[in-house]
Amino acid sequence: MAAAMELRCWGGDWGLPSVHTESLIVLAYAKFSGAKVTVSPIDWTWKTLTATVPELLCGDSAVQEPAQILNFLRKRRCNADYELTARQGADTMAYIALLEEKLLPALLHTFWVDAENYANLTRPWFASRSPFPLNFLVPSRHANTALSRILLTKGEAPLHRITEVEGKIYSDAKECLNLLSYRLGTANYFFGNSPTSLDAFVFGFVAPLYKASLPSSPLQSHLRQLDNLTSFCDNILAVYFSSDQPCPPPPVQERMDANLQKLTQLVNKESNMIEKVLLLSFYRLFAWVHGCIWQMDDNLRSSPQHKPHRPEPKHSLASEKSSTPA
Repeated sequence: MAAAMELRCWGGDWGLPSVHTESLIVLAYAKFSGAKVTVSPIDWTWKTLTATVPELLCGDSAVQEPAQILNFLRKRRCNADYELTARQGADTMAYIALLEEKLLPALLHTFWVDAENYANLTRPWFASRSPFPLNFLVPSRHANTALSRILLTKGEAPLHRITEVEGKIYSDAKECLNLLSYRLGTANYFFGNSPTSLDAFVFGFVAPLYKASLPSSPLQSHLRQLDNLTSFCDNILAVYFSSDQPCPPPPVQERMDANLQKLTQLVNKESNMIEKVLLLSFYRLFAWVHGCIWQMDDNLRSSPQHKPHRPEPKHSLASEKSSTPA
């Protein structure tokens, strides 16, 4: 009996089964090839920080990265490319390389580096899907990884800053989308009447850009002008994912998130309170110490007719003079 397969990935939103490009690629290919995979979103778990997704678990095997997962599924007779010719197979590899070289950097920049998109969409989404306190760590970690990957692939010397490569990134991405649109033409899929691994990769790269509610994205505006690519995404969603609507978090999790939010606010409030109390205590101690010193100084400087409240032993005139400050 074949071992059950479990796919760990980021969950869905925006009308997509997953908002994560690489997870979306594997999910689409599993549908195309008929692979029976149990999907286990890592949302609201500690795996949001520790896991590398997508990850396919099958018995004692754990496979990561879309290309490796697709090869693993093919070996288990879940092959969406079995009807492709040698030339079509070569074209598939070429277009996948084009996606990773030309379109991926722009997607990373759009979602993780663009300040407006990151602050209003990407960071809140991933923070809301991560448990406390990982909600403070996960988005920034992904953003740093995305920026490093862009600079590693596009920041050739003497270009060292992201602002110096933005124009080139988006120019390449628009060219890539135009080539994909031209290659697709009026067909539903890139090769024949059935989707293949190339369709899975294109869907994984293009669908999040198409469906996300981005506050700022000229690249998204360009994509939405390519009607055949947007129809391509809509068709795959309707045919293969119409019954897989993203599930909202369970009520228990909502209460947990609400409690964690209240706890966070309470901790921040208490932290501010403690800081204020400590600061007030310091000022009180400071005032008390200096008040004592000033009182002692006043007593020492007081004239003889100002008698102290408490009787003190008499001192000789010489000792009084020696004790009086100059």
